[in-house]
Amino acid sequence: MVDSAPYRSNMRLSRVEYREIARWTEHLRPTRQCMKMLKDRFPNHSQSTLLSIFSLEYQKRTKRTISRHHTPDVIESHYQRYLSESKAYPSAPVLLELANEVDLSPALMARIILDRFLQDLEGEMPTKTVLNSMLKEPSLIQDQILAKNIHQCTINDCCYGPLVDCIKHAIGQEHEVLLRDKLKERNLSFLDENQLRAMGYDKTPDIILEVPIAVEGHIVHWIESKASFGDDHSHRTYLNEQFWSYWNRFGPGLVIYWYGFIGELDCQRDRGILLKDCFPTDIATLCHASQQDQPSTQEPE
Repeated sequence: MVDSAPYRSNMRLSRVEYREIARWTEHLRPTRQCMKMLKDRFPNHSQSTLLSIFSLEYQKRTKRTISRHHTPDVIESHYQRYLSESKAYPSAPVLLELANEVDLSPALMARIILDRFLQDLEGEMPTKTVLNSMLKEPSLIQDQILAKNIHQCTINDCCYGPLVDCIKHAIGQEHEVLLRDKLKERNLSFLDENQLRAMGYDKTPDIILEVPIAVEGHIVHWIESKASFGDDHSHRTYLNEQFWSYWNRFGPGLVIYWYGFIGELDCQRDRGILLKDCFPTDIATLCHASQQDQPSTQEPE
């Protein structure tokens, strides 16, 4: 589901280009087959960029529609249909097909059905801990047919569920390691998030540079790594919840959206927030720059 070596081209999209991709995703489901269709339609963009864009758009769609699947009548309808169809076709991926038919994330459908099943079994609402542990490890579910259906939903959902959560976490960690490695290659001294938390900071960027750098002529004190695509909604949320607070506390900084971003969002450079889709190559270390600017103190020979 993730490119081992994402393309370096077309990571920065115009808003028009983004909207074209977003419109095309409106009727897709969060399945591997749909991701292949998306890649075939937009071959010049990396699989990771397209998956990130689809995830953003699918989550918006889900937030608009999820409430209709949580009414008692609809939950009961989904559950009774699952029971009858899984009894008639015990080897079929009944739950996955039902989720796709009603346009609900397979992993979210699995959660709804498992929750309803456990209510029948235990006579009360299951705890979140029990529910989450069974979704992560379906073999804990007593009913083997349901366990198989839950597993099918989890592995065939590219936007929600415990498998996706693990993959996203791993990719995020991988890019933070990549960022640290790039900084070490350039001999840039820094403190990472774990070191900053140990020093008592609660809300911190991934990296604070011990000596600021200049990137494309802009001073940078901190760097935030985002293993995702930066669209209008997510970037606005990050600005309000993270980036401006970093700016207030640490000064101007750099955000790397490794899977690209809408180019028009890179409009805060003069205010102190720079966007890139890769580790910058145009870096000036301020100590070197200041040394070059100072007149020589050596006597002429």
